[in-house]
Amino acid sequence: MRSSFNLRRFEESDNGALRTRFNLAYGLVLVFFSVLVVRLWFLQILHGHEYRLKAEENRIRRVLISPPRGNILDREGRLLAGVRPCFNLSVIPEDVKDMEGLLEELSRITGIDEEIFRQSLLAQKKRSPFHPLILARDLDRQTVARIEARRYKLPGIFIEVEPKRYYPHRNTAAHLIGYLGEVSAKELRDPRFEKYRPGDRIGRTGIERAFEKILHGEEGERRVEVDAHGRIIQVIREIPPRPGNTLILSVDLDLQKVAQEVLDNQAGAAIVMDVKNGRLLALASSPTFDLEKISYGLSHSEWQKLINDPRRPLENKAIQGTYSPGSIFKIVSMAAALEEGAVSADLKVFCPGYYRFGRRVFRCWKAGGHGWVNIEEALVESCDVYFYHLGEILGADVMARYARSFGFGKKTGIKLFSEKSGLVPDTAWKRRRFGERWHEGESLIMAIGQGYTLVTPLQIVRMVAAVANGGHLYRPLYLQRILDPDGLEVTRVSVEENGRLGLSRETLSRIRRALIGVVEEGTGTAAKMKDILLAGKTGTAQVIRMGKKRLKTEELPYEYRDHAWFAAYAPADDPEVAVVVLVEHGGHGGSVAAPLVKKILEAYFQKKRPLPSPKGIKIAYVR
Repeated sequence: MRSSFNLRRFEESDNGALRTRFNLAYGLVLVFFSVLVVRLWFLQILHGHEYRLKAEENRIRRVLISPPRGNILDREGRLLAGVRPCFNLSVIPEDVKDMEGLLEELSRITGIDEEIFRQSLLAQKKRSPFHPLILARDLDRQTVARIEARRYKLPGIFIEVEPKRYYPHRNTAAHLIGYLGEVSAKELRDPRFEKYRPGDRIGRTGIERAFEKILHGEEGERRVEVDAHGRIIQVIREIPPRPGNTLILSVDLDLQKVAQEVLDNQAGAAIVMDVKNGRLLALASSPTFDLEKISYGLSHSEWQKLINDPRRPLENKAIQGTYSPGSIFKIVSMAAALEEGAVSADLKVFCPGYYRFGRRVFRCWKAGGHGWVNIEEALVESCDVYFYHLGEILGADVMARYARSFGFGKKTGIKLFSEKSGLVPDTAWKRRRFGERWHEGESLIMAIGQGYTLVTPLQIVRMVAAVANGGHLYRPLYLQRILDPDGLEVTRVSVEENGRLGLSRETLSRIRRALIGVVEEGTGTAAKMKDILLAGKTGTAQVIRMGKKRLKTEELPYEYRDHAWFAAYAPADDPEVAVVVLVEHGGHGGSVAAPLVKKILEAYFQKKRPLPSPKGIKIAYVR
């Protein structure tokens, strides 16, 4: 009886334990399935779209195709800037499983430091892991072959072919065309560059910068299916890129080369302008640089050499260099005196080689003096004493007013970044700038183009062209037409007059006659041509104050030598082109710059009408 009772209690106890275990197991299963349902809801409902996209991104890749940059051609259709195929080493960061092993192998194949690859790869992995990153550009075919042979060991790595900017003439018109640079991380955040990607290059200077949007083109894309190693299985869809538009310039390649050759790597500028419309046939700045090298990476030492060169090769001296105009400014002083009636055309002034003003003595460039000269003869001989006299009569404010009407003190309007305005001083400017009054003696040196006045070579050639064409100041133009990728014209650039000299016919006639005299018998005879009549003006801009003792140019340190100017137009009786040459620290305009202008004009007329070929200049003809 006792044992039966104990067995029953045991059985009851055992059944209770089983029920407890069953309930616990049932609860655990219920919790598991509840968690599973919640997780499924989280993955498929709440974040389903996001995870489907990630899965799709892992299998289907969107590869952007860089567009070919638009061509830049000269006026005859000759290539100044084009494109060629370039092999790049690219990577999908997310597909890289063993970064250190990959970097070691790539460094061994390419010879590029691992650390360079590492920094780029880590930055892209954080920013956009599924998008391709270009690790190295423009690989040679042997390196490409070695990479392709090891692709099975390099997951995430592939060779991408893209168009690369190509400059067939390397340093010709480098400052005008401009160079490229890699788009920065800051620029990539800018809405203007939303369609660009890391590694893309954009225009940094010159035409490349001014017409970036037109030249860049529109990217294409390729959707591809890849395997677990990132290798392409098939191309699902491809949208080809649209190349950038083509720019046809007014620049003549032959004349541009001559303009650079005559400068002979000296610091300076040479410009040729069509006087009838302001179109530029050549715009050279010297020293120049290799466009392809600077666009696709210079070494640190090469870059330091460029930026530390005292001749400032990266500066476009045609539009950014500002200089005292020297005696070329006497054209302005003569115009102001005649228009204001300050002197008559026949008034003669005696030049003994110096001009006394109060207790100061201002010297003429010709120590023995010019004797008795009228205003035209004074311009022909560049007599400083006559123009000191005009400066005393006119004063700074009158000369400044005429200088501004000649286009000085403000930008010409050329479509290039960083053009300088130069400086036209007057009495109010000096009070603002220095808190001092204008001294009358400063008007004397202003009249001969010295002192505070600063101009650019482009302003000078534009002014001379206006004298030649009857007083019309045109916006300088280097672009003629824009063509779309199919060769259809989308834009034709119109000539634009944006100023007038405002001189009487009589005053202009006297200035022109005097400018012919400069070349025929005055300070510019070194520019005289046998078959073409020239009109021009020399200029020698002092860098330091001239003392009593006159030293020869070669006896002075380079940085103390005068700047040499010569500006001219031709033919004088039916003007076609204006030319200016500036040689920094070159010495005298008549002996240094004038012969260079002559060579440029000989090249121009040699191409236009057969003449004996100028010595030392090779002319290339396109038939």
